[in-house]
Amino acid sequence: MRKIIAISLILCSLGGQAQSFWTPSDTLNKPRLYTLVGVGGGLAIGSLAALYSTWYADYPQSGFHGVNDFGNWRGMDKLGHAMTTYAIGHNSYAALRWSGVSEKEAIWYGGLTGWTYLAAVEVMDGFSDEWGFSTGDFAFNTLGAGLFIGQQLGWGEQRMMLKFSYHPTEFSQYRPELLGNGWTEEWLKDYNGQTYWLSVNPRSFSDSEDGWWPTWLNVAGGYGATGMTGGSTNAMFDPNGNPIPQYTRGSQYYLSLDVDLTKIKVKSDFWKGVFRVVSIIKIPAPTLEYRTSDGNFYFHPIYF
Repeated sequence: MRKIIAISLILCSLGGQAQSFWTPSDTLNKPRLYTLVGVGGGLAIGSLAALYSTWYADYPQSGFHGVNDFGNWRGMDKLGHAMTTYAIGHNSYAALRWSGVSEKEAIWYGGLTGWTYLAAVEVMDGFSDEWGFSTGDFAFNTLGAGLFIGQQLGWGEQRMMLKFSYHPTEFSQYRPELLGNGWTEEWLKDYNGQTYWLSVNPRSFSDSEDGWWPTWLNVAGGYGATGMTGGSTNAMFDPNGNPIPQYTRGSQYYLSLDVDLTKIKVKSDFWKGVFRVVSIIKIPAPTLEYRTSDGNFYFHPIYF
């Protein structure tokens, strides 16, 4: 999660740059490109330095080594990695196109921005005794970047988008140091309240311009997990020595509707940029849920 926190600054910067001058350039605009590269590169280097001093400096270094953490948090952290590289790739591509960079170069350079940054963090992990290079993280970083690049190369658009939603849970009160203290931390740290979605636009797969399915309406499949007060196993006691209720850990699968904000027709390039940046958020909608913990289905009139 520390990787996702560090990277959020870069994502916001790229999104903001894409909205700054509103209209994309038809030809290479060097001032825009230099500004984009300077701000993005500066934030990347600065955040890596801050990450090292905050997370790594207090722990001994070691030879490069790996770690198998695939089962932690029932895979939720891995999906977070995929969504992060996907979202950064999407916004970086748009920012480069706004700067007048060619389509193919923007796809590759933009699509690999988040992957490259997180790869550097994975290498830092690999030289730390406390952590280690995670092949699972690396694989899902690649999955997220590949999902963006593959669609943009093949279709020239994103017909399937990775999205995120969050709702508060009861679990953070027992491990605030791990799951967050207050909503400003919990939405990033409490995997129990997070849901990751693959939001698919059915209309984009149709050649007909007069289809009955709305162009902006998506069908989304989601995955979440609950009952977790620890990564691989639940803790018995909180930091003060008080016993923690023992919850049943389980996965949750969702089927819902969603809105593709990038398909909403607006004339303003500014609002197009806004819709693209916030399209990472799954729109609340009626949702069908299946819980592995009890094997039952549940219907939510509105789920977020």
